[in-house]
Amino acid sequence: MIRVGMGRDLHRLVEGRRFLLGGVELPFEKGELGHSDGDVLAHAVSDALLGAAALADIGELFPPSAPEWKDADSLTLLKRAYQKVLEAGWRLVNLDCVVSAEKPRLLPYREAIRSSLASALGVGPEAIFVKGKTNEGLGPLGTGEAVEALAVCLLEKIPASNTDAAGGT
Repeated sequence: MIRVGMGRDLHRLVEGRRFLLGGVELPFEKGELGHSDGDVLAHAVSDALLGAAALADIGELFPPSAPEWKDADSLTLLKRAYQKVLEAGWRLVNLDCVVSAEKPRLLPYREAIRSSLASALGVGPEAIFVKGKTNEGLGPLGTGEAVEALAVCLLEKIPASNTDAAGGT
């Protein structure tokens, strides 16, 4: 059995914050405004995984109203979300992501982002791809006021082990 999940996140860009994508800090004069560290890509991936497993969404598991998640590391949140997916009997087959922002350019950091996400999810980087897009100067994304991430994942059911299928013998 397989399932598809989709996640999306959007954050305003402000001065005085780090710009994080998939756990990798990109040099830029602005960063994502958020209750946690604001990593839009990690948030979108978390929502895609949780949605595919029909478990929850990131705001439900880690509500922005809860003080314990203030400035939380989004990769830690992603790992916790994926652990719930694994416990529910699903595992990641592949993940495809799009990050939309005028600046900074994503391409020089793509492999580091793929590796970071792969490490957090316990898969090889070949199971993950990340694309950067601009918004051609249009809207808040195009004027550098915001960054958006979209993620689509494919999960497969983890097969029961032979001992489980045999009733624990």
